[in-house]
Amino acid sequence: MVLILVERVTRLTVDQAWRRLTDWPRHGAVVPLTRVSVLTPQPTAEGTVFVARTGLGPLTFDDPMRVARWRPPTLCRLVKQGRLVTGWAEIEVHPLGTEGSRVVWREDLAVRLLPALFDGLLGWAGRRMFGRAVDGLLALDPGPDVGGDVYSPPA
Repeated sequence: MVLILVERVTRLTVDQAWRRLTDWPRHGAVVPLTRVSVLTPQPTAEGTVFVARTGLGPLTFDDPMRVARWRPPTLCRLVKQGRLVTGWAEIEVHPLGTEGSRVVWREDLAVRLLPALFDGLLGWAGRRMFGRAVDGLLALDPGPDVGGDVYSPPA
């Protein structure tokens, strides 16, 4: 398993950032070749299940996830329940002063049948992919009253 950590600072309020990060179908708009389907009734709660289907044509895989902890607007824990991708993810949103929030995305990721020799590459690719996803979710379709600026602290 590879632990991935992505942190971002945004001018979005905690509520605004939370809504964007936990709008599951919206993830498909920021992750290439991915579509997300929610399988349980809205609103999101503990037990909500959704599937991210990634790929092109016959080369696709499903990444089913279940919401294991739901504490809006500050904490969500997801458990990956797929045959190929396993692990968990946590999304935290913290207030930052009076004008923004800090997002922490942790992902403990494993790909079955991928030898540990590739953990470094998986970590590098995961940080890039999840970092871009978080940036896209925080910046996507900002309204006129919503700052969409995102700052990535140095690694």
